[in-house]
Order: sequence, then C-alpha cells, then structure tokens
Amino acid sequence: MSGKRRSYESGHRPKFMVVVDKTPECARAIHFASRRAARTGASMIMLSVVDPPDNFEWLGVGEAMVEEAREAAEKQLDEAAREARNAAGVEPEQVIRVGSRADEIFKLIQEDEDISFLVLAAGASKEGPGPLVSTLAGRAASTFPVPIVIVPGGLSDEEIDALAG
Repeated sequence: MSGKRRSYESGHRPKFMVVVDKTPECARAIHFASRRAARTGASMIMLSVVDPPDNFEWLGVGEAMVEEAREAAEKQLDEAAREARNAAGVEPEQVIRVGSRADEIFKLIQEDEDISFLVLAAGASKEGPGPLVSTLAGRAASTFPVPIVIVPGGLSDEEIDALAG
C-alpha cells in the first residue's frame, strides 16, 4: 500500500470507519463519526466482524453458526445505521466480515483507501477501555495507515456534538 490514502486526492471523499459491536459505548463512536462525517462532507463505513467457529466445523454446523451470526450482525448494523441517520443524516456503508476483529479491520482499511479515520469507543467501566481499544490503540496502533480516534464511552450526545463540530 502506498503511503498516501486516496481520500486526499481530488474526487475522493474521506471515510470515517466505525467498528460496530454489542458494547453500550459503540453508540458513542457512531454518534461522533456520523456528526464528524456530516460536518466535513465525508462518508461513513461501519464494520461488524463475526467470529469464525472454533471446533464445530467437523460437526457440519460451522456454516450454520456463521450464517446465524451474520444475520445478527446485519440487524446490529441496520440499527447502527439508523443511529447515524438520526444523529446527522449520514447513510453509512455496511460491511460484515468473518475472522479476527483486528485482522479484518486492518484488511478493510488496506482494501478501501478512502478510509481516513478509524473511530473506536472506549469502555466507561473501571475494567478498562475494552479489548478492541486496548489491542488496537496499544502495540498495533503504529501499524495502521490511518489515525485511530477513541471516543470515551461516558460522553453525552451534547458533548460529542460540541467536539465533532
């Protein structure tokens, strides 16, 4: 991959990428990214990653488990897209992948050179920011070709609106 993202070239729009999961803080990342995308004229892409089955392949139920997880991810992405539309009138692109979350995030960023920012939500509990933020914002952060924006899960809509512009 080249050192320059396509989103900075004439005729391309930058994309804010949000990883959608079941955490309550995810709504904070969606709200921030949609508000920021609307404010800057960018677009938005949402990724949901389905965990592959571990030992069930030999039982013949692996495909069924993945399909069930895909359907749940699709519903989750539809709800997240509704949140983005309500927050800022943004219509996000929706992507579902099967695999390791960190790997699939990185692969999508490599494949779509219009992605300019990765937006993650940090947990607001005393257990820490969450495994995804800990993994990606820690040692893996230096390998990403885009900035990682971490939105604290405890921010209100009003605080996010003020920060997002």
